[in-house]
Amino acid sequence: MPAATPLHSTVDCDVLVIGSGAAGLSAAVTAAWHGQNVILVEKDDVFGGATAWSGGWMWTPCNPLAKRAGIDEDVSLPRTYLEHELGERFNPAIVDAFLEAAPRMVAFFEQHTSLQFSDGNAIADIHGDTPGAGTGGRSVIAAPYDARQVGKLLKRLRRTMRETSFMGMPIMAGADLTAFLTLTRSWKSLLHVTKRFSRHLWDLAVHGRAMHLVNGVALVARLAKSAEDLGVLLWESAPAKSLIHEQGRVAGAVVQTAKGDIAIRARKGVVLAAGGFPNDVERRKAMFPRTPTGHEHLALPPLGASGDGLRLGESVGGQVADDLVSAAAWCPVSKVPYKDGSFGHFPHIIERGKPGIIGVLANGKRFVNEADGYYDYTNAMVREAPGEEVASWLICSHAFQRRYGLGISRPFPLPVSPWVANGYLKTGNTIEELAIACGIDPAGLVQTVNDFNRHARNGQDPEFGRGATPYNRKQGDALHQPNPCVAPIEQGPFYAVKVQPGSFGTFAGLRTNEHAQVLDASGQPVAGLYAAGTDMASMMGGYYPAGGINLGPATTFGYIAGRHLAGATTYE
Repeated sequence: MPAATPLHSTVDCDVLVIGSGAAGLSAAVTAAWHGQNVILVEKDDVFGGATAWSGGWMWTPCNPLAKRAGIDEDVSLPRTYLEHELGERFNPAIVDAFLEAAPRMVAFFEQHTSLQFSDGNAIADIHGDTPGAGTGGRSVIAAPYDARQVGKLLKRLRRTMRETSFMGMPIMAGADLTAFLTLTRSWKSLLHVTKRFSRHLWDLAVHGRAMHLVNGVALVARLAKSAEDLGVLLWESAPAKSLIHEQGRVAGAVVQTAKGDIAIRARKGVVLAAGGFPNDVERRKAMFPRTPTGHEHLALPPLGASGDGLRLGESVGGQVADDLVSAAAWCPVSKVPYKDGSFGHFPHIIERGKPGIIGVLANGKRFVNEADGYYDYTNAMVREAPGEEVASWLICSHAFQRRYGLGISRPFPLPVSPWVANGYLKTGNTIEELAIACGIDPAGLVQTVNDFNRHARNGQDPEFGRGATPYNRKQGDALHQPNPCVAPIEQGPFYAVKVQPGSFGTFAGLRTNEHAQVLDASGQPVAGLYAAGTDMASMMGGYYPAGGINLGPATTFGYIAGRHLAGATTYE
């Protein structure tokens, strides 16, 4: 048996946080503000985790920004929505803790830290027909942030995912994104885009990177700056190897550093927030459907999110939830080929709800309302795809691609030909030619497009009801009437991109209670151990009822964990 690696030294603190996404940073900032001595360790050489590559939206019903805008709904409404959406997996204690703490979390960060917010008051819940569904006011996002305010810490933060940025420039969902999609149809949009891009080019020339931070990178930067201001010690390139478990409680962790292994002893406890297991191939193989080797899944989070937190929790008796509807936070993803032979992953969030596109399976048939949520699209694809391979194709005309883009192939004025040349896009002058190029049943696709077009000319979709809900219409094009989500696909050439199952992360984390304490096999808290973010089993039970249901609970339960560790009994 090999000898144990000698410890280089021992460091003491009150709270140790493992992981630097929204959940970990939220816990660290909250505990530090409440007087705790906090150390945060991150496996990768930059902070931010999967949060930095996300859209940054947080589902936080009854939040202060909504109330200031006059959207003052009773908490019973989002609770009713979750009761109906989650069914048997509705956990009253967890849900009620979230609904009570979420608006307080937003208020806390607004009042006491660098984290400021913009509202999502026009964003509807995904399933508008469910009782209690909201038509707006339940979402917030970190306000845009000038990277100069982060100081030297900026170099230690993860940059925007290259597939979802343009030349490193992140684009914020909402008015910013709308301007980019309508720049050829609106002088106001063209002016906005010109100013944004000119500023970005200047920042690239002077600083070598984007300095106008939005979405997930803004959330991470604001939280990291808040943590630094509160004296949190931030250690990157410091993976946690094992937990220190003494006298029946977790009392810290052994962390690997460039100087050797260091024992960080945490008097109050440890928070696991290492990003779930999206890149743990073996656990994917065991828990994901139709993933026989574990490699069929195209995970979006950074490779460092590979199940470390779950393994650490299990090592001291924690239990990974195995009874969720889905272990994955599904998202449709296409593989992006690069000149160096590598591949990236592009999440299909924007274009599916626009008028003039459909998703089909290998048999050429539609299988879902394309304008519904990304989780719904992928879940239906996994369920309905014939044969062994789980895949679908998004089909559109040349005019659609030029107006909205298709996957990573950007709209006009950027050229589409390079993406045809490298095989990312398939093309054909007729629908039949396109089907043959993709390996789709030609007769099935021709019939599907003909049937779709016949109704789409009148803005109708009797098969799936596309455009019928507020969420659908928000995903569409408000300038296209009568249905912002439906238009025929008639004029060639036509394009298609192959889409496979991927995810924003995982739902199957460690079981916890309403205080974010990790539970053992008997349902009792593992003393000194907490979990938040995707290291915590999703309060949504494996469902996806609204955009932002990963980061909203992540920041909220990080806040709950930080308060509980600090012994806070009254709200600020």
